[in-house]
Amino acid sequence: MSSSTTPAPRARKTTGLRYWMLRVLQECEHVFADFSPDPVHDLRVSLRRCRSLADGLMALDPDPNWKAMKKAGKRLFQRLGALRDVQVMMERVETHGEADASSALPSSEQLSVSAPDDSIPHSSADPAAQTLLKILSAREREQKQEARAALEEFDRKQWRQWSNTLPARAAHFRAGSALFKHLALERWTAARELHNRALRNRSQVALHALRIGIKRFRYIVENFLPAEHKAWSNDLKEIQDLLGEVHDLDVLWATAVSCQVFPDADSRQRWRERIVAERTQRVERYRAKMVGENSLWRIWRAALPQGKQIQLLATRRMKLWANSLDPDFPHSERVASLALQLYFGLLATGWQPAVEASSARSSLLAAALLHDVGKSKGEKGHHKTSFELIRAYGAPLGWNPADLQRAALVARFHSGSLPTRKHKTLRDLLPDEQKATIQLAAVLRLANALDAAHDGHIRRLQIENIQIKAKGNEALVITAEGYNPSSSTAQTIAAERHLLETVLRRPIILKAPRPQRSVAASK
Repeated sequence: MSSSTTPAPRARKTTGLRYWMLRVLQECEHVFADFSPDPVHDLRVSLRRCRSLADGLMALDPDPNWKAMKKAGKRLFQRLGALRDVQVMMERVETHGEADASSALPSSEQLSVSAPDDSIPHSSADPAAQTLLKILSAREREQKQEARAALEEFDRKQWRQWSNTLPARAAHFRAGSALFKHLALERWTAARELHNRALRNRSQVALHALRIGIKRFRYIVENFLPAEHKAWSNDLKEIQDLLGEVHDLDVLWATAVSCQVFPDADSRQRWRERIVAERTQRVERYRAKMVGENSLWRIWRAALPQGKQIQLLATRRMKLWANSLDPDFPHSERVASLALQLYFGLLATGWQPAVEASSARSSLLAAALLHDVGKSKGEKGHHKTSFELIRAYGAPLGWNPADLQRAALVARFHSGSLPTRKHKTLRDLLPDEQKATIQLAAVLRLANALDAAHDGHIRRLQIENIQIKAKGNEALVITAEGYNPSSSTAQTIAAERHLLETVLRRPIILKAPRPQRSVAASK
């Protein structure tokens, strides 16, 4: 990259993915011309916006370009981060330098980075501040060279291509939808857990993790929930700023100590007392907003999905993800319906899965819906690819992670070799988990065979046990509406029912329902 490159055209809109992606190209030019704090900050803000939009959209759309764009943005963002950190520290040292040991602590308003007050003594009166500024100035020069190299390596041509294709994909998802509210609840839940952890110990690591957690929640609200963002934006920004200032103070103190800038013990003590005081003020202001009956946590939570709606939305997200990968997702939905009919029919005959029934049902449903996502990578060995994709997908909020991991195993054996306890994917499981996986795989294999032609002819099943008089044994009879014993589907069923027969220890007989006799014919 060179400073003579023609600047990118300015975007007309002031929101949306395309605007922010074009804004990145614009800000790259501004930074290259002047590596001062404001352009560096503006470029990082634009990159952050693109990455956070990608982070939300890739939860609904599995297109690999989201991950690639996010990775490219992250690399540039991080390589500019060291320069930005140095510049923030320089601003803070200049603003918060002490005149002498007896200087009074400024008010919390004076301490705000966003609104520094001229009454705060300048760093020129503090030898430690002067020493630290010299060190930071040298680091800034080094980091500007690193930033220049990062900008030269940034593939702006690829970024421009993404700025055309990815916004078109983003347009398929409506801002403010319940799916984005579910995603926001996921981020809220993770951030709230980090809040609880941070309040227990108030360590630097815990508070920094909390800051990142709230930032991720804020980005989903900011990018995808316009009504909530309008109501919450000021509070979200204030909370993030408070935690950001706590982090800046922690970094400032660690840098000052590591650089040994203090001329004596008294100077070190003054700095320590002041930073601790400022840090404590911010933590207490955070607590005032975020702890108690009227905390912001409660306000935010009240506007997000509740109760049974959480799992319903999680399932919708999962179906949306599968639909983008599966070349015939309607077939998978039919298989899921047939698998559940088989499952409940078996329960009605007295059969029980090796694990808790509702957990087994969840795993079977997920496995049936997702079993063909591997076909997005090709037909050959797709059942193994499905296994890997489902495992990597994780569990959306409302789904038990253990159920979805079991579903990945069940989907692995919906075709191909039969599952055995000695198989490498099953041998390390507990006996009940091994048994449950094989049971559910048997149900899924038969359900998949019932729609082997992908035509939806078989939709309704009735299941019952009958006694085989000649042998005195029981058989499972499945009456399938739309079943034709002379079809190719019947041949597939005959081959795929074997595993379920082994699991149930009884033969399975499939038949078509008797034709209905008309009233006229009966007379």
